[in-house]
Amino acid sequence: MTAHTKTLIRGARLLGGEPQDVLIDGETVAAVGTGLDAEGARVIEAGGLVLLPGLVDLHTHLREPGREDSETVLTGTRAAAAGGYTAVHAMANTFPVADTAGVVEQVWRLGKESGYCDVQPIGAVTVGLEGKHLAELGAMHDSAANVRVFSDDGKCVDDAVIMRRALEYVKAFDGVVAQHAQEPRLTEGAQMNEGVVSAELGLGGWPAVAEESIIARDVLLAAHVGSRVHICHLSTAGSVEIVRWAKSKGWNVTAEVTPHHLLLTDELVRTYNPVYKVNPPLRTEADVLALRAALADGTIDCVATDHAPHPHEDKDSEWPAAAMGMVGLETALSVVQQTMVDTGLLDWAGVADRMSSRPAAISGIAGQGRPVAAGEPANLTLVDPDYRGDVDPAGFASRSRNTPYEGRELPGRVTHTFLRGRATVVDGKLA
Repeated sequence: MTAHTKTLIRGARLLGGEPQDVLIDGETVAAVGTGLDAEGARVIEAGGLVLLPGLVDLHTHLREPGREDSETVLTGTRAAAAGGYTAVHAMANTFPVADTAGVVEQVWRLGKESGYCDVQPIGAVTVGLEGKHLAELGAMHDSAANVRVFSDDGKCVDDAVIMRRALEYVKAFDGVVAQHAQEPRLTEGAQMNEGVVSAELGLGGWPAVAEESIIARDVLLAAHVGSRVHICHLSTAGSVEIVRWAKSKGWNVTAEVTPHHLLLTDELVRTYNPVYKVNPPLRTEADVLALRAALADGTIDCVATDHAPHPHEDKDSEWPAAAMGMVGLETALSVVQQTMVDTGLLDWAGVADRMSSRPAAISGIAGQGRPVAAGEPANLTLVDPDYRGDVDPAGFASRSRNTPYEGRELPGRVTHTFLRGRATVVDGKLA
């Protein structure tokens, strides 16, 4: 990584607006304006580029400890930096599970050592993700990792009493429970979205109601307890309506959507290519359009990648045996540009809100998601919105290659990423 005492970003379109100069001095933004003095500074000529606050991902699978064949904290944070991220939240479904202070501190320290982006661990809600007993929520919060978000992601906390107790517990320190909404009995043997395509292909259907019923229960529980619930990877039009209703009541409910659910549909499963197998499954075009509209109007708070790396042997198999999940850190911003910016649903200020400030606010991560302004930490991302190119996973920084976008043309490219003033990406390459 490249460190400079001073860096001047000249002529960048701040949040897509008029060209501005941004002077970085050490770890901080020193000044924002026009005609800033570049004496002694490294100069980046950024005409035509869009400047955003560093992106923040609420939902990342770094796999370490235990599945370093898929990803490590180092490779995952390198992928994050390449995608414009300066902070990621590491999910708890590792081996061992991040259900104790010791494991979350291990992940947090590995993030510190990697240096490519901040790593905030997410703690498990239940011991071993088994849904039977609450994990050490207080100890994880009080640890050096300062965990405030808890999730059994990959599995649903389907026991209503356990979910209620978790919501009550985290309320004491303004924590949040992030729910993987999947009613297990309704998804036994499910392989893809339940609908016309699943019927024609003869694959087990995954009904929308399996997601929607859990969301409906949990927003009611959160309201009853007066606590915070966050809905992971929301994927159906019905889920959107439940979250919209809950927010209209003033309940403390937030939700995320993945890039792949903003772009891809279950029609792709007709190829039987396991790269499209994901949890929750790809849904219909109507769902995709509802998700885009909800992200635009703020019903859905943020975009989260659900970056889920897998080694080749876990994905390159017949459909029923293949692992679920897609890598997403290095393509997320491009997909959001294509689905939301280029369609006119969001401007770049909206992207900064949904991919930086809101996710940072939900988790309470310090120093991230801040505006690009004098005195703020210099966590920044420069994007070339005019770039067009085919996705080539051979060039990924991630250890895994299970992307659904291989060979697909996507817009936009991250040219520079700064983590507290240090360049982690320069001219589109890791520093």
